[in-house]
Parts: sequence; C-alpha cells; structure tokens
Amino acid sequence: MVKLVVLYRQPEDAGKFNDHYFQVHLPLARQIPGLERLEVTRIRGNAMGGEAEYHLLAEMYFKDEDAYRAAMKSQENKVAAKDVMGFAGDIVYMMVGDVVED
Repeated sequence: MVKLVVLYRQPEDAGKFNDHYFQVHLPLARQIPGLERLEVTRIRGNAMGGEAEYHLLAEMYFKDEDAYRAAMKSQENKVAAKDVMGFAGDIVYMMVGDVVED
C-alpha cells in the first residue's frame, strides 16, 4: 500500500482554512480515482508540550504504486492540487511512502 501524507502548518486564519479545507478541498480529494482511504487528523498540540507547528495531517491510501501513479496523473488530482496550492500553497508539505505491515 502507498500512502500520500500531507501536512499543513498553522494557517493565519484557522477558521477560514478549515471552512475551505472541509467544504471545498476534501470533497475534491475524495474524488481522486484509486483512493482507498483518506484520514484527516486535527493536530491539537505538541506531545512534548506547547503548541504544534502543524494544524492538520491528511493521509491518503492507494493500493499500490501503479494506483498511486495513475491517481496523481488524473484530472481529479490536478483539480485538487490546483485547489490546495491556491489556499495553502505556502503552508503545505507532502510526502509519499510505502505502508509497512508486519
């Protein structure tokens, strides 16, 4: 399984960010073909104490590398990517990895 991990640093206006993320962006992301599961975590603090550097964590799961690559090339992903760059381009960090299952 392949996972795309998306981290959002603290936005200037959390209310405005959340409205757009949950009402506009998340529905776009859910349309990406091959997406098997999407989890969103609201970060509530730094486990070591204090405020967290990040606001949200999104995890998007795909069956395998082929499904991931096809999803990234899809028109639906292009729309979602354009949207994320428009409202969070300066606070988003994305990485991809293989899920390790023992």
